[in-house]
Amino acid sequence: MNKVVEDAGRYAFWVRLAALASTATAILLVVMKLYAWFATDASAMLASATDSMLDLFASAMNIIILRFALAPADKEHKFGHGKAESLAGLVQAAFVLGSALLLLFNGVGRVLNPQPVVNGEIGIWVTLITIALTLLLVAFQQYVIRLTRSVVISADALHYKSDLLLNLGVLVAIFLSQGIWLMADGLFTIGVGCYLMWGAGKIIWVSIHHLMDHELDDEELEQIKAIVLNHQGALGMHELRTRQAGHKRFIQFHLELDDNLSLLEAHGIGDEIETKIKQALAPCEVFIHHDPTSVVKGELARDETNLD
Repeated sequence: MNKVVEDAGRYAFWVRLAALASTATAILLVVMKLYAWFATDASAMLASATDSMLDLFASAMNIIILRFALAPADKEHKFGHGKAESLAGLVQAAFVLGSALLLLFNGVGRVLNPQPVVNGEIGIWVTLITIALTLLLVAFQQYVIRLTRSVVISADALHYKSDLLLNLGVLVAIFLSQGIWLMADGLFTIGVGCYLMWGAGKIIWVSIHHLMDHELDDEELEQIKAIVLNHQGALGMHELRTRQAGHKRFIQFHLELDDNLSLLEAHGIGDEIETKIKQALAPCEVFIHHDPTSVVKGELARDETNLD
């Protein structure tokens, strides 16, 4: 139990820290890009600044939503508030799609009406600084994602990964649009817009899976089965059901035990298995129903009849 509490606290610390880091970075990027847009009048720079403003709004929203998602279970929400994180992922995806449409609109307009970029050196220096800051943030976010597998931070990281592509596109576009290839400004913007739309689709898919109580992945399911069946007191298991809400997993199954065990012995075996599963897949909650082997066949047959 202590390990679960420790892991939950560790999760909350890193997710909150990542959300604060992205918000602070977004504020700085917005100020820098708006200055560069006023100085250069580059369409790609305007699109980049607008994208960063959406990132700022989404990152600030994450801090608010994570307060609910990381709150402990209460009387009205006995399974916790983890699904708020998946809802945040859907909202994030909506912002990504909005950014993508904006980039496509600006990109097409600049392709149809190409114009040379003025004060290109200002845009180039601002973009180089922006790329460096974004690389640092993305590296930190990836570290947090490996630790937590947070849907919200994954969605937020997508914004900044797309910013890297966008900023590289801006860099090249500003250089080429100073008389070499005027349409480069718009074409790079369109390409990044398409990438954003593809990434938003991935976030939507993961968030919907969590909201619809999708099963854990095959590797985790096999891990659960191995822990149960490797215990010398377990004769089998059935009706394994799993789901995930935010960072927390919920696992339930029927444990098949010898008919002649006492209630105390059966309880002890269940406790040992529950502890091992929690150690392997923390943070999680495990619900075990103890079945004597003599009733298993009848129970399974009854369940098949109900399904029919």
